[in-house]
Amino acid sequence: MIRVLLVDDQPLIRSGFRALLDLEDDIEVVAEASDGSEGLEFAREHLPDVALVDIRMPVVDGIEATRRIAADPALAGVHVVILTNYGLDEYVFHALRAGAAGFLVKDVVPEDFLHAVRVAARGDALLAPSITRRLINRYVAQPLPTDTDTGLEGLTTREREAVVLVARGLSNNEIADRMVISPLTAKTHVNRAMAKLRARDRAQLVVLAYESGLVAPRSP
Repeated sequence: MIRVLLVDDQPLIRSGFRALLDLEDDIEVVAEASDGSEGLEFAREHLPDVALVDIRMPVVDGIEATRRIAADPALAGVHVVILTNYGLDEYVFHALRAGAAGFLVKDVVPEDFLHAVRVAARGDALLAPSITRRLINRYVAQPLPTDTDTGLEGLTTREREAVVLVARGLSNNEIADRMVISPLTAKTHVNRAMAKLRARDRAQLVVLAYESGLVAPRSP
């Protein structure tokens, strides 16, 4: 059973998401919060698998709530998915850097929304390709200072290759096919790269790949 926490200051939005999630046999909404502070409290109380968090909220906004959840070792199993009204919301990238596992635009179709919750619960990065590409072009594609320590030097050649493929949106099975290795070996390369780069999840690994210049943004 996938346990979900809803954090949004608009009751109508929460009700809509809850009604959709309650129809699924493998998903349970364990709590609803109207701001980030309350969301953090409920996250600690219920330990959900997925926290769907709005960006713009009173008291504590979604970015700060995400940062606090990501910084709490007791909440390591909570995967934060940011909800936004705007595909190019400038706060989305900051939320990913704060530790979010990904983001959704609120006009997502129900099928994609449910799929996204399940993907996030597995710990996979949830990054809409078209939106992510534009965000990366805008916020990540600047040269890093020469003294920036990216940590990439500690990766093996195969680990670096795996990171590039993760940043391109490939799953472990797809990475295995591309690298001509087993899915288990692909997963091992990805996990070791995450550990060496201190990435909390695949979403942060994607951000690090672009920030470091390991992967260059493609044109929209």
